Formats: sequence, structure tokens, C-alpha cells
Amino acid sequence: MKKFLTALFGLTALAAMLPAASSLTRETVITHLDSCEAILQEIQGNAKTAIPADILHRAKGLVIVNQFQAGFILGIKDGYAVAMVRRPNGKWSVPAFLKAGELSFGLQAGGKSITAVYVLMDDDTARLLLKNRMNLGAEAKAVAGIRAAEREALSKTLPGDANVLVYSTTEGFYLGAAVKTGYMSPSEESNRLFYNTNHRMPELLFSDWVTPPEEARYLMNYVTRLTQ
Repeated sequence: MKKFLTALFGLTALAAMLPAASSLTRETVITHLDSCEAILQEIQGNAKTAIPADILHRAKGLVIVNQFQAGFILGIKDGYAVAMVRRPNGKWSVPAFLKAGELSFGLQAGGKSITAVYVLMDDDTARLLLKNRMNLGAEAKAVAGIRAAEREALSKTLPGDANVLVYSTTEGFYLGAAVKTGYMSPSEESNRLFYNTNHRMPELLFSDWVTPPEEARYLMNYVTRLTQ
């Protein structure tokens, strides 16, 4: 019982460290989108972290993740993500919003920001985004991707069955390492507020039923330029 109460206290304390789960507003959702744009720009703007052009050219989907991790006995990752997929006609979808989080047990302490881009390399992996809850590390083969600066220097190739390549602003990922991505799920409230529609992930990602708001066009245009 004592151990249970200690764990419960630790979980409560961690929850207090994270941003308050107040009701979303459209302005908050736009801020999330802007921060995901900035993450992609930061990764691509640094030779030490940039995704190679040939990887982007073959990409079938992108998930840009912004998380906060805190831990003391229990560990919590909480945050949000934006996903886009490349449709059969070669055009990119509107950005769709996701929740991103993870709960883990173990002796740990501290907190950090986790920002990353998951590059989805095949259509089957991109369609995992339609699930109510997914873990790209468990349901797909996620590995740390070769960076643009390493492309010429490294002769080691990625595992042949890798279909999610992970790029982070954190230096220290190493080639071939398995990556725990945590769970993600659609943020229906964020999508409803941003697009003023009740359309869900299938319609947002794989149809032309939704007209992108002006706030979404910069990211869409930027991704299109990167992946041509």
C-alpha cells in the first residue's frame, strides 16, 4: 500500500509539472502548428540534424512531434504532434493534429523537451495514423535516420525493414538504434477547432474535402518544397 501511495504521489506531482489541461482554443492550436513548423525548420536548418533530400523525396508521411518529458520514479511524456501524408497524386495533405504521450515506470529524474520528425517511408505506415491509438516504434520499424551531414561519410545502410526514420534536434541519436516513439492518437478537438469541421483523420489526410486555412499553407508549401 505504501508503494502504491508513493507511486500515486509521484504521478500527481508530475502531472502538476506539465501544462494545465485547460480547454483548447483555436489560438492555442495555431501555436502548436507554428511550433511544429519551427521544429522542422530547425532540423533542416542545421547540417548536424538535417534530413537528407533523397529521404524526403521518398517520404510517404511526416509526423512532427513536440513533447515534454519529466520523471521522478515515474516518467511522463506529454505533448502534441502534426501529421501530413503524401497522397497517390503526389500532393501533400493538410496537417492533422495528434496527441503524443507516454507513461513509464522506473527510477528516473529530471525533465527535458523532446522535438523530432518521424519520416514515414511507406503507405502502410502512413495509414497507421488512422488508428485511434498508435505507437510507431512498436507497430513499425523505427530507427534513427542518417543525417544529411553523415550521408557521404557513412557507408552503413539503414536496416532494410526500417519504415520510420527519426530525426531529432537532440544530437546523439546513432544509426541503427531502435527508437521508442511512445503513443499517439488523433486530437479530434484540435482538428475541429482548426478546420471548423467534424471530419476525422481519414478525411483530413486522404481526401480533398477540407480546404486548408491560411495558417496551414506555409507548412504545406514548405513540406512540398522539401520533398520535391
